[in-house]
Amino acid sequence: MIAPHIKETIYSKGASVIRKMFEEGIQLKAKYGAENVYDFTLGNPDLDPPDEVVKAVKEVAEDSSHGRHGYMPNAGYMETRQAMAEKTAEEQGVAVSGKNILMTVGAASALNCVFKAILTPGDIVIVPRPFFAEYRHYVRNFQGQLIEVASKEDFSPDLEQISKVLEENGDKVAAVLINSPNNPSGKVYTESDIIRLTDSLKAHGKKCGRYPYLICDEPYRAIVYDGKSVAPVFKHYDETVIVTSFAKNLSLPGERIGYVAVNPKSQDADDFITASAFALRTLGCVNAPAFFQKVITKSWNAKVDYSSYEKRRNLLMAVLDKAGIEYYRPEGAFYLFCKVPAKWKGDDMDFCDYLKKYLILGAPGSGFGGPGWFRLAYCVSEETIVNSEKAFVKAMNDN
Repeated sequence: MIAPHIKETIYSKGASVIRKMFEEGIQLKAKYGAENVYDFTLGNPDLDPPDEVVKAVKEVAEDSSHGRHGYMPNAGYMETRQAMAEKTAEEQGVAVSGKNILMTVGAASALNCVFKAILTPGDIVIVPRPFFAEYRHYVRNFQGQLIEVASKEDFSPDLEQISKVLEENGDKVAAVLINSPNNPSGKVYTESDIIRLTDSLKAHGKKCGRYPYLICDEPYRAIVYDGKSVAPVFKHYDETVIVTSFAKNLSLPGERIGYVAVNPKSQDADDFITASAFALRTLGCVNAPAFFQKVITKSWNAKVDYSSYEKRRNLLMAVLDKAGIEYYRPEGAFYLFCKVPAKWKGDDMDFCDYLKKYLILGAPGSGFGGPGWFRLAYCVSEETIVNSEKAFVKAMNDN
């Protein structure tokens, strides 16, 4: 018998709205032809991995040295951890050691390991909304409570509301979780946002004795537009953790390779990595894939041209402008977060069902904590975007 709370979760509206729409898309493509279905559901990067990654794959595959497929320390090969430390140091502007890195099975594994390491039942994780839908389940896995705080109109964090939640919950707050560039809005937090947030966390920790971790989920860090950049966090707050992967920036989502990086100045830095590595093992992952640890060690700093994503962002914005659909202009990642037209009175589920009649597939915003909005992933072909124009315009003219 399936555990009742799991059964309730998997059949709830927000359980897997992205995957549900994606699977419906497969059925529609089989029925109407893939070229006639405009599927914007899944954030599955369609750029091929760069040549440096392909070269590294070949080199690792040809390595016939003894033990190349064996176990390594749960935290990962030290040469890989050192490479990730170098990457993190470049991004954060502070020295980082390999001992501050844990290799994981993607960013999802990283987040689950971190939450298992830091949460006790009833602990609170604060997240600005909208946010990646699976966060709810990751926190609930370890009997934590996710408190969703509405963002401002431009999707920047509402720091007054976050401070209010901190004040109301005292030492029960274990962490604040942020995602920049944000999925689904594409918002990139400014360094000013980060400084104000970390100042609040410092004041809260000084007052109640528990300094919440600031967990930064950064798989889209490299994919930014219009001169934007992702602000460093380590230099602003000691209790900061980065969780990330190579799924988006190197187009390797299926290879499940990511890592945790803890600020060397964290008061529990060594214990944090040890506890997270223990969680990696007990959650059944054991270690990050050996093959791709070696690949990433050789190719993590490969240069990638993301201009095609920016071009497709602009194409899709032009399509929506013609259809009369409002949206937030994304500063990074590869999603458009769009307003549900007024006629639907904010019912994003109903509107996404309506779009399916025109073979357009998007993800309802409710699943991301953003009711009244819907998400379109533009990591699809230019042809799909351009050809969707008639369908969007017709859908809006018919209602």
